[in-house]
Amino acid sequence: MKTSSQLGKAGQEAIKYVEQLVLVFIGMATVYATFDEIYKMWVTALVGVGDLLLLFLYLEVLSMVKHYLGSGKLPVRYPLYIGIVALARYLVLEVKTLTPEHILAVATAVLIIALAVLVVRYGHVRFPYTEDGDNPNVPK
Repeated sequence: MKTSSQLGKAGQEAIKYVEQLVLVFIGMATVYATFDEIYKMWVTALVGVGDLLLLFLYLEVLSMVKHYLGSGKLPVRYPLYIGIVALARYLVLEVKTLTPEHILAVATAVLIIALAVLVVRYGHVRFPYTEDGDNPNVPK
């Protein structure tokens, strides 16, 4: 009979494999979406700023997946970068239909996210983690 710690360890291993499988799927889906977007640009013979920003979004997602598969850790700043690019793309594509207040709100959101990136980067440099994930500067 297996003990609860053995079952817990087996459950963690199962989740780890499912996580890896989902990450591979996300990577493949992102590669597919990237090539689909490139194909659409090729067929229409048009490349807009929105198209390029969408490709940057896909590139950031792939970078995030690569980093997570390689290290098993996901830096918080990757989704923040994706958020900034997504909001920039939204502004570029919808600028003609947005009210000035809406534009200001989206720009403020970009600024807040950019400040969050700075805070995260500063925190990482000022309070680095050790290999086991503990921060030696924070009391237990």
